[in-house]
Amino acid sequence: MEYDVKDMKLADQGKLKIEWAEATMPVLRLIKKRFQREKPFAGLRVTACLHVTTETANLMKTLQAGGADVRLCASNPLSTQDEVAAALVKHDGIPTFAIKGEDNKTYYQHIQSAISHKPQITMDDGADVVSLIHSKRKDLLKHVIGGTEETTTGVIRLRSMAEKKVLKFPVISINDADTKHLFDNRYGTGQSTIDGIIRATNRLICGTTFVVAGYGWCGRGIAMRAKGMGADVVVTEIDPVKAIEAVMDGFRVMPMEQAALIGDFFVTVTGNLKVVRSEHFAVMKEGAIVCNSGHFNVELDIPALEKLSRRKRLIRPGVEQFTLKTGHRVSLLGEGRLVNLATAEGHPSSVMDMSFANQALGAEYLVKNYTKLEKKVYPVPPVIDKEIARLKLAGMGMKIDTLTKEQVKYLASWEMGT
Repeated sequence: MEYDVKDMKLADQGKLKIEWAEATMPVLRLIKKRFQREKPFAGLRVTACLHVTTETANLMKTLQAGGADVRLCASNPLSTQDEVAAALVKHDGIPTFAIKGEDNKTYYQHIQSAISHKPQITMDDGADVVSLIHSKRKDLLKHVIGGTEETTTGVIRLRSMAEKKVLKFPVISINDADTKHLFDNRYGTGQSTIDGIIRATNRLICGTTFVVAGYGWCGRGIAMRAKGMGADVVVTEIDPVKAIEAVMDGFRVMPMEQAALIGDFFVTVTGNLKVVRSEHFAVMKEGAIVCNSGHFNVELDIPALEKLSRRKRLIRPGVEQFTLKTGHRVSLLGEGRLVNLATAEGHPSSVMDMSFANQALGAEYLVKNYTKLEKKVYPVPPVIDKEIARLKLAGMGMKIDTLTKEQVKYLASWEMGT
């Protein structure tokens, strides 16, 4: 079996961590049980380019239980949990190509290795596999029946491809599912981003000015958590609707050029590039801490920060301290990559349970319906969204009301009036 992981001796440790995560993933557990019976992916090849974490491992095992020939590579050079990668190879026989801290050359070699079995289904977190197949490996397009995409950044890329008529197969946007973005993005990113900052810095959040760039679901979650820990939260936005929502939620809103002067912590979650630029770094307070929780590190103009600096050193694991030519120091966390995975362990498994249930059921939907789908980006069907929510509630021991016959009739009629 082909694979490339850091150290196979870590496999037993990884196996235990995967089991620990699985204990709070009841939805995926139920789906896995059904997949074992029905084998919806029998004989199908699946390439997954996702963050190699304990939660992802449980998704891979679920697909494998459904009959899929699965290969996994990392969707970010710093997000891999090496013990998990080793465990998937040793204990589950899943070819895995991921090493935490791999350079860009190795990163793309790993993607090439993962797609070498000619995938019929792709699973992306950032659209790197889809992009590579459409650019450098067009010979593989004839095999692919469809794909799924996990995150906002990837969906933006794929929709652009679809609008330009260059997307060659249908893709399900997992990020558009309510049971993904309302929970994973808000509660998962909210908690894990703060977790990554604290683990990396051991700094107190309360009493600080905490700047959140972008007030989408991820930004909402981070701002909520920072406020709950006692920070004075400032939001920067380009969308007036999101900006006024932030104001109504109790946060100060201002341009980054103003926020840069007062912030102690900065987190970007926009999906865009150069959100924090040279002119912002130049005026930051002594000791300002900057990080990114959007998919790619381009949200921070790191080359500009390096150009402004006369010295750079790794002062703590995951913390690079830049001394500017003015003498002020600015610290960058996790090389500007996803801070919740670069310096912590990513989202808690209980919230990834819903996200990866969407991945599993979205892939199953593709298998059943790909011949009827156009070459564009589709949302997760509402029936799947509601089923995942129902299963999650059941797994939490919660029950909800059901409509009476009279209520159903009332909602469907116009004659009854008020």
